Formats: sequence, C-alpha cells, structure tokens
Amino acid sequence: MAAPDENTLLREDEEVEEMEAGDSDEDEMEDEGQGEEGGESKVYVPGVQPLQPGEELEMDRSAYRMYHECQTGAPCLSFDVLRDAEGEGRETFPLSMLLCAGTQADTALSNRLIVMRMHNLYGTEKENEEEEEESSDESDEDEDDAEKKPQMELAMVPHYGGINRVRVTQIGEQSLAAVWCEKGQVEIFDLRPQLEAVHSSTAMAAFIKQHKEATPLFSFSGHMTEGFAIDWSPKVPGRLVSGDCKKNIHVWEPREGGTSWQIDQRPFSSHTKSVEDLQWSPTEATVFASCSVDQSIRIWDIRAPPKSMLSANEAHSSDVNVISWNRTEPFLLSGGDDGLLKVWDLRQFQSGHPVASFKQHTAPITSVEWSPIDSSVFAASGADDVISQWDLSVESCDMGEQADSLKKLPPQLLFLHQGQTEVKELHWHPQIHGTLISTALSGFNVFRTISV
Repeated sequence: MAAPDENTLLREDEEVEEMEAGDSDEDEMEDEGQGEEGGESKVYVPGVQPLQPGEELEMDRSAYRMYHECQTGAPCLSFDVLRDAEGEGRETFPLSMLLCAGTQADTALSNRLIVMRMHNLYGTEKENEEEEEESSDESDEDEDDAEKKPQMELAMVPHYGGINRVRVTQIGEQSLAAVWCEKGQVEIFDLRPQLEAVHSSTAMAAFIKQHKEATPLFSFSGHMTEGFAIDWSPKVPGRLVSGDCKKNIHVWEPREGGTSWQIDQRPFSSHTKSVEDLQWSPTEATVFASCSVDQSIRIWDIRAPPKSMLSANEAHSSDVNVISWNRTEPFLLSGGDDGLLKVWDLRQFQSGHPVASFKQHTAPITSVEWSPIDSSVFAASGADDVISQWDLSVESCDMGEQADSLKKLPPQLLFLHQGQTEVKELHWHPQIHGTLISTALSGFNVFRTISV
C-alpha cells in the first residue's frame, strides 16, 4: 500500500483465478470468483488482531494490479523464473512468463520437472478499465472475457525423487536447471526440449509422445546426503555452488562449454550444521554467502582456503533459513526460524549487528528476495501463510486518526498478501515490473500489488 492508512492489505478467503494442470499440456486459468457484497468491511492485519466470531476474510481487489492463481497437480516447493525474449521492464497487458519448477509428490515415481509458460495474463478489472474504453454491448463483453482467459502450457518430464530446490541459468543458447534432489544428488538439466514444447503445439505433441524420464546432462553425488542450498553465479556463466544438510559446500566450475563440470572435492566446511541457502555476490565473481542451521551467516572467497572470510556467528537466535544479496547495494537480507527479517551492511558485517530488523511474521521465514528493479524494496514469505513487501526508503510518518492496529505496523511495510497455504518460495520477475510469483502447497500465485 502507498501508506499504512490505505485499505490495501489483502483480505482473502475465496477462490481467485485458477489454473488446473495435471499431465495435460494446455489448460486455462479460470476467472476468479466475486466476493459477496454487503456488510461492513475493515482492514485485517495478520499477527496484530485475531478474527472475531462470524468474521470472514475477503480479497480487496482494488489493492492489486494483477492477480492469478494456478495449480500443477503435486505441489512445487521450489521454482525459478526463466528469462525470455519479450523485453525488459514490461508492464503492458497481456503479459507472459516462463517458469521452471520441481514437484514434491507423495511417491518418488510421481515427481515431475516442469517448464510452464503462462500467457494472456491480464490485470485486475480496475487496471483493465484504465486501459480500455467501456463497452455496453453484452455480446462484445462476453467475447472480451473469453479473449482474456489466461492460458498455461506445461512441459513435464518424470523425475525420480522429490525436488528440493530448482535454480536456472543460461549459457549461450542453453537454458539449464540445477536441481537438488531428495536422493542426495545435484543434477543439471537442459531445458531446451521443454521450452520448445511450451511455445509450439507441434513440438508439444512430439514431446508428450516421447514422455521419457528426465535425463540429466550431469549429476553429482559427492554430497552423500540431500540438501537445499544452490545458486548459479551471475558473473561467471555455468559456475555453481551447492550446500548440503551435513554442512558441506562444493563449488562447480564449468567445462566443455557447459556440458560438464569440475567439482572441488574439498568442501567449504566452516559451518557446523546444515547449510540452508547460498547466494553468489552480484559484483564479485569469486565471493558467495551462506546461511545455516548453526545460526550463522558466512561470506566466502573461492580463491582462499576453504574457510569463510567473514562471519556473523549469531545472526539469528535459531536456524537461518534464507538469504538474498542486493544487486546494487552492499546489503544482505536474511530470514530465520525466529520469524525475523534482518538487513546486513556488508561493510559492517563483522560487528554482528544488522542495520535493520523486522518482526512482522509470526512463524519461520521461508523465502526472501530483493527487488531486481528497486534496491530498497524486498519481499518475504513465512510459515504464517503471509507474504510481505517492504521498502527501506520509507520513513516514519504521522499516523493521524488511524486505528491502533495500523499504528503498530512498521512504516517500511508496504503490503501483506495472504491466501496460500504453506508458502515455500517467492521470486520477483526480473523482466516484469513489480510482479511477484510465489509457490505453496496450495499452488502458485502471480500478482502485482499497487504498492510497487
């Protein structure tokens, strides 16, 4: 929301636009249901006041520029955004996007590595009204509604074992996915066949006919246990870092034009417990950060011996789950089991004190990410089923006659989004202004708020 006094917090307990996708290659996203009118409405602030008997949550559609929901059968607990050729900084509807995701199904044989293409994504009714002239012809309106049905194509390959985390990169013409598998392997997949399939009905027909199990370009079993932490270098194409639940981190160097990798068998091993997340520096090709169940955040340089250069040993009071490295400023963002969000200035990292700390979530933080466009904006998700948007550039202001519940909100808090069950991961779309994608046990949300 533009300011805490505006009625822009999401209030939701209804179905919204939904895509159902099993093993079919093409599905439509259904239009969202409309909440019933009548009754007094008020802002609900998660974690500040409980719902009273008889009160229900409803979505405030005026708070969104775009909102869609989709499902892919088994839940995808990790995904990443594939860059496309549609252009940078786009905002004009309809929009399209490419995602790569991995499932965590009930049985190992039921899992899939998925490439999905969502397209014909229009904004909310308010946004559409601003872009189009109103028509009084009902038949024309019905035709317009049909044309505005959001669409999705899925190209899925069987993958034995649940997928803990997916990260994508591009090397030349190759689009690659690095996959942490619950089998204890890190695998690299070439996504070109799936990308061709979601863009062409002919290619999709041939792809479905093959329907063979995913075969990795390369796999590594040296971790000897499963893990979740993995990241591609933004500075050196094909360079990868992976960390496991036994505290070990390995760096991968690409060979043979990105079809093979050399992996240093000596692990980076300063952590004492499971490595939960890894992030390469966006500016230094040899530097990466890690966080761990041992409550620490560490900064490493692969040119040095396998011990961390810098560390904040008690960064959080419990497990540090996720980190995100700001692309343009020397800031690192972290989220922990303590529900805290902390911003670290890397110039003062050794002090062990963050420059900002926020306690809005009431459960462990599951994902954090800085905006790729605005260096002061970030988003976070928690096990409290809430996604929060923040802007560090916002200063305190006079709250005037606002309700006491809103006065308790930090001024940097822009928006609280609800509606999903067990939110696991979120990402800003790097090419579409202000658009967030999140995945949960209940499926995907794709949305842009009026706040960013």
